Amino acid sequence: MLLTRASEYALLSLDVIRKSDIPIGTEQIATRLCIPKSFLAKILQSLAKQGILESRKGAHGGFILARDVHEISVNDIIFAAEGKSPMVFDCTSYANTCPNGTIGTCTISPFLLNFQSKIDGFLNGLMLGDIL
Repeated sequence: MLLTRASEYALLSLDVIRKSDIPIGTEQIATRLCIPKSFLAKILQSLAKQGILESRKGAHGGFILARDVHEISVNDIIFAAEGKSPMVFDCTSYANTCPNGTIGTCTISPFLLNFQSKIDGFLNGLMLGDIL
C-alpha cells in the first residue's frame, strides 16, 4: 500500500496544530494548507478517535494535540489516517491477503515478511517529534 494523501494531510495538519498556541479549527487548517475541508475533517476526526488529537467544542474550539509529539508514532498517524496499517506488499502473514493464496509455500514470503517487519519497526519507532 502506498501512503495516500490522507497520511500526507494528517502529517501536515499535525504540524499546523502543533505550532498553534490555541485550539485550531478545521477550516483554518484547510485554508492554510489548501486542503478540501470535508476531506480534512474526516482525517482530523480519525486522529481524534485514535487519541492523537483532542477535539474542543465551542466558540474557541478546534483541535489540539492529545499527547506530546514524542509520544505519537508515525505508524499511529498513518493507521488513523488510512484506517489500516501501512503494508509495503500485498502479502502479509495472513493467507487470506496473499493475492495468490500461497503464503505458506511462497519462496519470497520470508523476505517480504522480514522487510515488512523492519518497516513496521521503523514507523513505530519514528515519532512525530522526530520529523517536525
